Amino acid sequence: MADQLRKNKILEDKHLMAELGGGQARIDKQHAAGRKTARERINILLDPNTFVEVDKFVTHTATDFEMDKNKFFGDGVVAGYGKIDGRIIYVFAQDFTVFGGSLSRANANKITKLMDMALKMGAPVIGLNDSGGARIQEGVESLAGYADIFYRNVKSSGVIPQISAVLGPCAGGAVYSPAITDFILMVKETSYMFVTGPDVIKTVTNEEVTKEELGGAMTHNKKSGVAHFTADDDDQAMMMIRELMSFLPSNNMEDPLRKPCTDDVNREIPKLDTIIPDDPNKPYDMKEIILAVIDNGHFLEVQPHYAQNIIVGFARIDGRSVGIVANQPQVLAGVLDIDSSTKAARFVRFCDAFNIPLITLEDVPGFLPGTAQEFGGIIKHGAKLLYAFCEATVPKITLITRKAYGGAYDVMSSKHIGADYNFAYPTAEIAVMGPDGAVNIIYRNKIKDDDHKKQVVQEYRDNFASPYKAAELGYIDEIIYPHNTRKKLAQALEMTENKSESMPPKKHGNIPL
Repeated sequence: MADQLRKNKILEDKHLMAELGGGQARIDKQHAAGRKTARERINILLDPNTFVEVDKFVTHTATDFEMDKNKFFGDGVVAGYGKIDGRIIYVFAQDFTVFGGSLSRANANKITKLMDMALKMGAPVIGLNDSGGARIQEGVESLAGYADIFYRNVKSSGVIPQISAVLGPCAGGAVYSPAITDFILMVKETSYMFVTGPDVIKTVTNEEVTKEELGGAMTHNKKSGVAHFTADDDDQAMMMIRELMSFLPSNNMEDPLRKPCTDDVNREIPKLDTIIPDDPNKPYDMKEIILAVIDNGHFLEVQPHYAQNIIVGFARIDGRSVGIVANQPQVLAGVLDIDSSTKAARFVRFCDAFNIPLITLEDVPGFLPGTAQEFGGIIKHGAKLLYAFCEATVPKITLITRKAYGGAYDVMSSKHIGADYNFAYPTAEIAVMGPDGAVNIIYRNKIKDDDHKKQVVQEYRDNFASPYKAAELGYIDEIIYPHNTRKKLAQALEMTENKSESMPPKKHGNIPL
């Protein structure tokens, strides 16, 4: 009995040592910097008392630079599984209090083991990144560990959701695992991502830049588009991940969870009847339409600070999870450009991979003209969005609220590229170009005066830039009253619920990158 108690005490002591990470002084330093520890983050993220830790007593095997005299249980990463809203989730959290959270061969093995388990079990992986990068003392073994993780990120892509929270510094090779995952969340003023840091940049290019300017949360959420969400602190970051997970299935063989809907699905929205301005050049806020038609006005916008001329995000209609893609007339008149095309294309492909129906709200005057766009490759970048919509086999429902001009009409989930049900408001204008431009070409040298021009512009608008011509040809399935939008979208989602479509057998397509 005494021997059993002694052994139990040894186990208890080892648990306490592992849970202390790099020691109380380093934990205090982490707190002083406004950051939680790895274990605290996991406890906030997961349902209470559901976390099961794996490989708690792993230590590194390095002997160079006297590393064998400096070991900690867990070796700088806490890994295991638990639940979010009752569903199994795999999670690893780098522990900055142990060797700065740097990646060793041993803790890379912990992460890859967890990723392999998640893939086999069909459950999401969440990585809480807070690492100084590769463990220099281990050299190529650390680099090999990174590559092993990258390989599994790619293998799991489109099979299980992968979410990365960058909660501290993330530099060099460490940035590529988050970059391959589906969503990246960053925390203002405490998290950074860059391939090379400010000191290296100063040496090589002589540019002076701060960590925050180079790779801070707002830099990557607003300028580069690398990140998708921004949180004010670690607590909010964990809550945002929980919210995101609520819209997603556990894997690509499941549908997202349908939740009970307390918002009347037949609710009429009178304000939508007057939301589109009479002047076709006057902007309005597309988010007003989105928030009005979805369940309880609950919209999780993705990349809200980047390429704001297009809106993407998750919502529910009649309890069903949907992905929304919408032009924003308030920003650059809602045109498609390089950044907005890439942003929307990646979102569309994610939704398609995970069986989330797509709702497209369209008011697009075309692609943004100019040398900067042409030299930047707007043709291939715009083609990404076209490719993504063509490739998607989930239910696709499109509503044209106002403008649908030129090639942009085709690209924005038109009937011709596989949309299942296409609605239009009576205010919709579907044409090769706007009435003014069309009249200038068709009636070149035939316009007598301003009054004559106004007359032919109005005639063109009535006869061609309206939804009725497209409806006559079957390209628009229904022209609806705006106040019925919520009801009509819900009906279309119900009608397409059992859609079954597949692309021809192939290894994979060749998306224009």
